[in-house]
Amino acid sequence: MSIPAQTTLARAGARSTPGMGTAGIVCRPAFTPADLAEHQAIRHEVFVREQSVFADSDLDEHDLDDSTIRLVGYCDGVAAGTVRLFRLDGPGGRWQGDRLAVLPQFRVHGLGAPLVRCAVTTAGRHGGTQMVAHVQLANVTFFTRLGWTAVGADETYVGLPHQRMQIALGA
Repeated sequence: MSIPAQTTLARAGARSTPGMGTAGIVCRPAFTPADLAEHQAIRHEVFVREQSVFADSDLDEHDLDDSTIRLVGYCDGVAAGTVRLFRLDGPGGRWQGDRLAVLPQFRVHGLGAPLVRCAVTTAGRHGGTQMVAHVQLANVTFFTRLGWTAVGADETYVGLPHQRMQIALGA
């Protein structure tokens, strides 16, 4: 598999917040049962408990698909964030990134950007040409700063207002 083994703080362009110490940030694919459990626990904490986007679980058909790639972001060795990505159409083509989640206590460490960059790089290395995402409105500026472009008007996705966004993928 051509997934990067890890994306480190320096390579991913993450930042540290002054006064918060330097967080060693690593993003990598979740392969083991323990990795997958961390991935799902983070999603559950953010989307079910904190944001109440889902009542009991945010699991869907993509979680049952072995081709879905799950990335976990670590701050100083602690699983702190996650994102998943999957193909939307045949080999190469379009990919979707979704379920980007960072635990509240780690948001000051700038883990979101390395997770998004790692997802974009991973999809590109798998032959993708474009990645799309449904972005909560509060996060549109964050994605724009990472090079994403808004497409169309706001939409309702999982019952909440989102903006569809996209980014071209490099080889």
